[in-house]
Amino acid sequence: MIFELCTDSVEGAIAADKFGAQRIELCSALSFGGLTPSFGLIQQCAKKSNIEVHVMIRHKEGGFNYNLDDVELMKKDIKAVKEAGAHGVVFGILTENNEISKLNKGLVDLSRSLKLEVTFHRAFDFVPDCERAIIQIIDMGFDRLLTSGLQPTALQGLQLIKKLQADHGSEIQIMAGSGVNASNAVKIAASGINNLHFTARKSLDTSTKLSMGELMITDNDKIKNIIDQFGPDHS
Repeated sequence: MIFELCTDSVEGAIAADKFGAQRIELCSALSFGGLTPSFGLIQQCAKKSNIEVHVMIRHKEGGFNYNLDDVELMKKDIKAVKEAGAHGVVFGILTENNEISKLNKGLVDLSRSLKLEVTFHRAFDFVPDCERAIIQIIDMGFDRLLTSGLQPTALQGLQLIKKLQADHGSEIQIMAGSGVNASNAVKIAASGINNLHFTARKSLDTSTKLSMGELMITDNDKIKNIIDQFGPDHS
């Protein structure tokens, strides 16, 4: 089993490495579904851990419909990610009708030219026709698809995740994410997938002033407890 921790910190990268995860999805602004992190954060995660760093390429909240100016910005971020020492990028562009946009192809080609792996993120969970969407994603050359099976959590979307794995798992890596924890990780993995994605943060319960946000730290116990469900060899 391959584990990917979604994190917004160097501490998260170090903890993921320590407890046996293989990858992190590195983001900022996790409360908005994840945005592109800073160059310095990417670089430090790559330097301070031995884990694969895969970086969110999403510069604004509120959806996944982008114009050509947005795509040019995303290209610059992808190049910066490579310079910072990361292993891959994570993105997904939809049309106004929530279908897979042709604009993804140029970003995939750029990423591959830089020898970066490419994951299509949970924008997939907004598509109206998931069968058509996954075929398009495969044809564009994505390495991996992160999905909760078009439902709020992977457990709720388990039947679709199982079908996607059975029908397309030989063509693209299917990774289940959203709501994964120690109590359901094994059941989700029994769908046949070999990739689990989860966050592990907890609040320090500190009050902030002037809407400056809530201070969160890495939940080491959650990371360890999920991975421990699969034994020492993670099988």
